Amino acid sequence: MYGCEWDDETGDVNGYDQFGYDGEDFIVLDMKTMTWVAPQQQAVATKQKWDNNKGFLAQEKDYLTNECRDWLKKYVNYGRSSLMRTVHLKSKTPSSRVTCHATGFYPNRAMMFWRKDGEELHEDVDKGEILPNHDGSFQISADLQLPSDDWGKYDCVFHLSGVKEDIVTKLDKREIKTNYGKTSMRSDEREDLTVTVVLSCVNVSECGGGVAKQQFVLVCSRATSTGSKSHSFFL
Repeated sequence: MYGCEWDDETGDVNGYDQFGYDGEDFIVLDMKTMTWVAPQQQAVATKQKWDNNKGFLAQEKDYLTNECRDWLKKYVNYGRSSLMRTVHLKSKTPSSRVTCHATGFYPNRAMMFWRKDGEELHEDVDKGEILPNHDGSFQISADLQLPSDDWGKYDCVFHLSGVKEDIVTKLDKREIKTNYGKTSMRSDEREDLTVTVVLSCVNVSECGGGVAKQQFVLVCSRATSTGSKSHSFFL
């Protein structure tokens, strides 16, 4: 198994090349010393042979630290056109509590916050912890107590480490009024809107030329004291 990991914030690249046999490590390349490590006695002869092949080691180093990184950057850029989409929220009646929820992202180095007029809010905001999903991805949410006459001033910002562009979900009062038609609410109904921003997984790895991509869906759920409704938007 071989490949590389790249941190676009620090520029660090970590390459790896390792072989296994019968469920155990057989021989592993140490990228710091550019020598092979033989965990098994049976691999010692192979280690000595490969350590003496300086041309092969130079080729390994160049691929794992340069070419592999370049391919990884290319795959990430290819994915951003579909991953980074503007999310428009729609609902007829503003609610007193709004939940912004992002799920399906990787790695778990992410943050979410609410803004008013471009400034981060600290009051009337309840930030949730980053939680794991069953598929290895993660989710996060943030609640906001929002006056109904101030919807247009607010937006939710989701930032994922390694992705330069944030996902900004604006609460546009004009759009919210027209999303669910002309249905009116009774005065005894209390409404909560949950906005689920389901993100494509930014876990792109290059290993022998293989690439994995996923695509998900945006779900807006409106719950009242008498029932709930959900609307899905494919991204």
